[in-house]
Amino acid sequence: MSKPHQSKKSPTKASSKGLHPRNRHDQYYDFPELIKSFPPLESHVKTNTHGNLSIEFADPLAVKALNSSLLKSFYDISDWDIPEGALCPPIPGRADYIHYVADLLGLGKSNAKTANNPSKISLLDIGTGANGIYPLLACQIYDWQCVGSDINLQSLENVASILAKNPKLKDRFTLRRQKDKNHIFDGIIQPGELFDVSVCNPPFHASQEEANKANQRKLNNLARNRGEQITAKNETKQKSVPTSPKLNFGGLDAELWCKGGELMFLKKLIKESQVFSNQCRWFTTLVSKVDNLKPAKKLIRRLGAIDIRELEMKQGNKITRILAWIFS
Repeated sequence: MSKPHQSKKSPTKASSKGLHPRNRHDQYYDFPELIKSFPPLESHVKTNTHGNLSIEFADPLAVKALNSSLLKSFYDISDWDIPEGALCPPIPGRADYIHYVADLLGLGKSNAKTANNPSKISLLDIGTGANGIYPLLACQIYDWQCVGSDINLQSLENVASILAKNPKLKDRFTLRRQKDKNHIFDGIIQPGELFDVSVCNPPFHASQEEANKANQRKLNNLARNRGEQITAKNETKQKSVPTSPKLNFGGLDAELWCKGGELMFLKKLIKESQVFSNQCRWFTTLVSKVDNLKPAKKLIRRLGAIDIRELEMKQGNKITRILAWIFS
């Protein structure tokens, strides 16, 4: 078994991000070191009004370059890329999810790969997207076996391209396409197959219009932090898809919204999880809207879960919630 990749620590002062204790992104970004790992980042790094090096977080190309540099520098993942418009995940927050899942599985006292033989831990990522970020991190941080599923063929093809450029991941990360939009686990989990945990970052919104409005608010918040106003430019989309504001963190339709929004997706996920309760130990999902927690927990209890947990992840002033449940 290979040793876990030891990431570089920034020499700069500690931040107050409030990340998981094992999260390697608890320092301010060391841009000179990141540029060494990924030279294209250099064109996006500027000195901000506080005299510190930074990037323009409203620029999707800058955010993608930062992600590429973090994945290369900290996790030895080369040539990570996503199609234009695909969801560009914030790496520190995504790594936090994986660390909290490790705690849930009883591996919290192990910094990487010692307790309970975690090389045999198997993770299923529901809706892995074009970025494949959760399995990529789980493979490189904990050496877990991972399966990533998605309904979007373009997304899976992009992740397959990333894996082809990182052959060390070939035997630890496999991809499966969900061909039926009415199912989540059915058609993905094979007969006799067992998973220790499933993870999911569900679509937040009920429509493209709602997703666009949420993105505009995000852009305006970034603008207020800089003391200016941003008017998002419309982009021409293919075929008959309406124009929408430019997304700094991106997001294809299936990644951002679904009919009925987050709560409807959660209900479908929870109901189907009961059917596969003998093939997956822990089911987990991010919950973006706090009002969705109560009805989700109520449904989980009604379906007979023996343990339900709500885990809070903090990054600065932002709080993200993981909902986890187990049937047996």
